Amino acid sequence: MGESDRSGRCGWCGSDPLYVAYHDEEWGVPEYDPRALWEKLVLDGFQAGLAWITILRKRETMRAAFDGFDPEKVARYGEDDRARLLADPGIIRSRAKIDAAIGGARIWLEMRDGGEDFSAWLWSFVDGAPVQGDWTDFRQAPTQTPQSQAMAKALKARGFKFCGPVITYAFMQAVGMVNDHQTPCFRHEAVKAMAR
Repeated sequence: MGESDRSGRCGWCGSDPLYVAYHDEEWGVPEYDPRALWEKLVLDGFQAGLAWITILRKRETMRAAFDGFDPEKVARYGEDDRARLLADPGIIRSRAKIDAAIGGARIWLEMRDGGEDFSAWLWSFVDGAPVQGDWTDFRQAPTQTPQSQAMAKALKARGFKFCGPVITYAFMQAVGMVNDHQTPCFRHEAVKAMAR
């Protein structure tokens, strides 16, 4: 096998056990739960300027710090919560990203309370079904697409932050809106079979 398909996996995941488990069990699996989608969008926003492995290493601590990414709880955060989060070495301590998470929770609740399904809304950018990539090497995949550009524009129009087209494309890959497992990867066909 070549350098890009180590052990039958996408070349990006390397050999770190945490990254390998994420690749093998989560990345690219279609996610439809509105709360889980919001959590992943928040985490992708926290990744801005950082490596994804940094987020993976802090994810459980971040879940604890943000009350399990429960939008009902996060939306009520005030200055005491911001101070608590900024003092927590187990998370990404960026005031702008923390404020984006709190604001995003409030928007998520507004959408839900207004009768909008966050999941259906996000999935509408790919017409409700995963886009199937066809890359023999992970480096062939784009960093953004017209769909991620449209999603980023719509999220920003709603008031979400840290959701540019590159971040939204990484999000779309992570939550299975796009199956960008390289075709020689053992997960490509498995993830493809999970599409609704």
